[in-house]
This record gives sequence, structure tokens and C-alpha cells, in this order.
Amino acid sequence: MGNSLEQFIDYLRYEKKYSFHTQKAYKRDLNFFNDFCKKNNHYNIDNCEYKIIRLWIISMIDGGNSNRTVNRKISVLRSYFNFLIKIDLIKTSPLNKHIPLKESKKIQIPFSEDEVKLLLDSKLFNQDYRSQLSKIVIELFYYTGIRRSELINLKINDIDLSGRTIKVLGKNNKERKIPIIKPLYDSIQQYNSAKKSNKINQLNQNYLVNKKGKVLGENFVYKTVNDYISLVTTKTKKSPHMLRHSFATHLLNNGANINAVKELLGHSSLAATQIYTHTSMEKIKKIYSKTHPRNKNN
Repeated sequence: MGNSLEQFIDYLRYEKKYSFHTQKAYKRDLNFFNDFCKKNNHYNIDNCEYKIIRLWIISMIDGGNSNRTVNRKISVLRSYFNFLIKIDLIKTSPLNKHIPLKESKKIQIPFSEDEVKLLLDSKLFNQDYRSQLSKIVIELFYYTGIRRSELINLKINDIDLSGRTIKVLGKNNKERKIPIIKPLYDSIQQYNSAKKSNKINQLNQNYLVNKKGKVLGENFVYKTVNDYISLVTTKTKKSPHMLRHSFATHLLNNGANINAVKELLGHSSLAATQIYTHTSMEKIKKIYSKTHPRNKNN
């Protein structure tokens, strides 16, 4: 698989324009399946049969993986086989007749506006550099709705304070601009001052850096959000994505046009944005029920 895997990763990088994070995830899943093949005396996944894939699926389910996780890994494998067909290494994919496992649809509950207000208006953030960095990380997520990888990769020149916009490089290298509203503008100024007063030795062009001037790690960003959000909510999921989810839901709840939210989030299709509308629909139902003149039960 060695050479064909490297060709596939190059294909993801140069033709599909996938992010480094996505390339890494694909490579990890394929190596994981390759190791499984070896353990089961099947040494060439480029010519594997569906029965070995079925065994892998069973082993993943037995190992406690959710149907969603299994489907994602199989999707990676499907992409790899389709690439092998593209380069004429195989004729047909062993996954041609595979039916994805059924997934239960989990409604993600965003943070409430009161929870976010409690967090951002509180005295939880000190004046030291680490606290100011944590504050701007959380506010960038909530005020712009950007993804974790997009936040980490923000460059100094992407922040245009005079034009009040942030340039974001999203999936497939798609560029978008997000307005900087007054509260975020003030926080950016505070973070810039903290960076200057702490004499941070900038080792790169990334806007957000730790005290040593290094690029923020994914785990640091996740832990920062999780730790601070835990102080104001008992909700189970406290990830950066939930701040992005809350950003979209709160905009929609307050009357934002769904197409505008789609552009802010960097979605390629409206369908991807519609998953954020469930809370808004509940609010619409209540308003409709209370205000329609023919509803006698309000």
C-alpha cells in the first residue's frame, strides 16, 4: 500500500485541497485498516475483498465505536478505493454494494445566550497573557463562528481592524471575510496590547500564539474552551464546535437570514447550515402558536 497511499495523500493535498488535519486523519484511518489486514493474514488492502472489510466493521463495533465513527472510516476507505480506480490500479471497489450503518440523529444543544453572556461578561478572565489569549480564543469562536483549524491558522494580516473584517481560509482553500463587531474589536485591541506588553517573541505569522510565540495546538484550544465553558454550564459537550453551533443558532434565533449565516460559516451548501435551525424552529413554533389569530389554545 505504501506508494499508492502516498499518491492518495498527494491527491488529497494538491487536487482536493484538503487541509493538513484532514490528510492526517485519512492516513491514520487507512494505516489502521492496513494493520487490521496484516493481523488477519491479508497483506494487500489495494486488492482486499469485502469480507475483510466486514470483519473490520464488526471489530470496530465490538470495540465500542459508534455507527457514525464506523461510517466515517468506511467513507475514507471508499475514497481510497475510488482513487485506486482513478489511477487504474483496481477495476472495481469492494465497497460497491456496501450499505452504511444506520445512525441515530443526535440533536446538538447549543449554549444558551444567557450562558454565553455569563461567560463573556464575567470576571473569569484575568489580565495576564494566558487569560487574555483564552478570552480572545473563545470570543473569536462565538463572534465569528470559525472552525478550530481556521482559528489556529489565522495570520496577523488576516485581522483588518481599519476595515473591521477578518479574512478566513476555510475548507478547500475557500476564502471568506467575516465582519468584526464592536465587542470583538475591543477584545482584539486588548489581546494586541497584552501581546505587546508581554513582549511576545513572534516566531511566525500566526495571529494567536502562546507565551513562547509558538502556534497554538489543537488540544490547547479545545481545553481552553472546555475549561472556561465548564464554569458556566453543565451541558456535556463543551467543544469549540459547540461555540460555532451557538453562534449560528443565536443568529438564526434573532432573525438572521439563513443564507447570510451560511456565508459566515463558510458552508458550500445550504443543507449544511440547516442543521443549526432546529432551535430556531422551536422558537418559531412558539411565536406562531401565540400569535396566530385562529389558534384558540394560546
